[in-house]
Amino acid sequence: MSRERPLTALSATELADRIRRREITATEAVEAHLERIRERDDEIDAFVTVTGERALEAAAEADRALERGEAVGPLHGVPIALKDLGGLKEGVRHTFGSALFADHVAERTAAIVERLEDAGAIVVGKTNTPPFGHKGTTINDVVGPTASPIDTDLNAGGSSGGSAAAVAAGMVPIATGSDAGGSIRIPAACCGVYGFKPTFGLVPDDGRPSAFGRSTHNVTKGPLTRSVEDAALALSTMAGPDPADPRSVPVDIDPFAALERPASELRIAYSPDLEAFPVEDDVRAVAEDALGAFEAAGATVEEVRVDHGYSMAELGEAVEPTFTTAMLRAATTLEESAGIDLREHEDEVPDSLLEMIRTGEEYGPADLARTEPVRTDVFDAVQDVLAEYDVLVTPTLSRVGVGLREDPGVAAWDWSLAWPFNWTGHPAASAPAGLTERGYPVGIQLVGRRFEDGTVLAASAALERERPWDRLYEFEGGAGEGGDDRE
Repeated sequence: MSRERPLTALSATELADRIRRREITATEAVEAHLERIRERDDEIDAFVTVTGERALEAAAEADRALERGEAVGPLHGVPIALKDLGGLKEGVRHTFGSALFADHVAERTAAIVERLEDAGAIVVGKTNTPPFGHKGTTINDVVGPTASPIDTDLNAGGSSGGSAAAVAAGMVPIATGSDAGGSIRIPAACCGVYGFKPTFGLVPDDGRPSAFGRSTHNVTKGPLTRSVEDAALALSTMAGPDPADPRSVPVDIDPFAALERPASELRIAYSPDLEAFPVEDDVRAVAEDALGAFEAAGATVEEVRVDHGYSMAELGEAVEPTFTTAMLRAATTLEESAGIDLREHEDEVPDSLLEMIRTGEEYGPADLARTEPVRTDVFDAVQDVLAEYDVLVTPTLSRVGVGLREDPGVAAWDWSLAWPFNWTGHPAASAPAGLTERGYPVGIQLVGRRFEDGTVLAASAALERERPWDRLYEFEGGAGEGGDDRE
């Protein structure tokens, strides 16, 4: 068997297949990825906690299961990482990206983590996020800023920045993320990986103490990967209703069947700016160049207008109450459940988070009611496009090259074209489109009809076949030895 490619360069699908065939062991796969973390993470800071000893114990048990001839799941022996916000793993440190919780240990395991582990995945650690996932760059006082592996002078984006960076650097092939306003798609674009935000309700969220708090702005969990096939694999494991989530829906999807759909069946609409966003010329050039891949694959591609009728300023004014009051609710829930009032910890809570909470306090029910017609108009405009086309494509971000410690601001609604699709609840992915002349990664966003997540995967797979993006990743070294613990 050839070992020319290091194990850290393999997809989750390839790793699982080789482990099942007994060509490699789960222990070898986990050791290789732990070694990769040791080699790269001092520079990138993707991980908050590395659970090396636990992972190696799980890998050894995975190998014994194969020796016993037991049936195994589709992710058997595959190393994964969990975002340190929502990715609860019992007995493992869970910081929420906040120094206030630097020593907090989870007392239960989240539903999606249980599903991934039941499928055979092995958790190697928790990934970095800004405090409580409140903004689109990843920096905190727990480990500092997370860098994009493509250019370590740039921030990995947020709030799932640690997950995106870990995947891009080959530390894991799959990592979980959550997306309240672009938090999977923004870092996917910044790190040159594939990030998928499912239709709201498709992947369950059994968060407590509030089972309803995430519904107002359509927070969803999803995977970050280096390939569309791996995203389909992760989604097939994570999706499905859960009795602990009143918003989860019993929708059957077959992600793998979607990957085989011919691109010639797809009608793709392209909007360069959603009629409002100030997209930079170099971003637009790379995004539009990528459209040629869809045409080469046989898809129909046409530029359209998304006629919601609002300026960028009007959209920003309308969306601000949604997100700031959501953060206020989260802070209130934290105060009631843990007895911690973030407003009383100014030395440990970033100004940007305090600003969101205080702004949220300024809005009342009438303010939120006034946002709903705007949100409805945006939803209707997207629905009108998707009534005639299978997928709507836009740039993921309006700009590139966010500095490592740069903060676009939590109210800088114009730099990401991702958040409108949290408002509307549509499935959306960010896929690598290429690099600018300065070498900065650009992502394109693919949006589908609600509960037709497979169509987004189909279009993404067509792009990947025509324009493989694995050249963005640099891999060196092979299997590692031992574990690494930051518990």
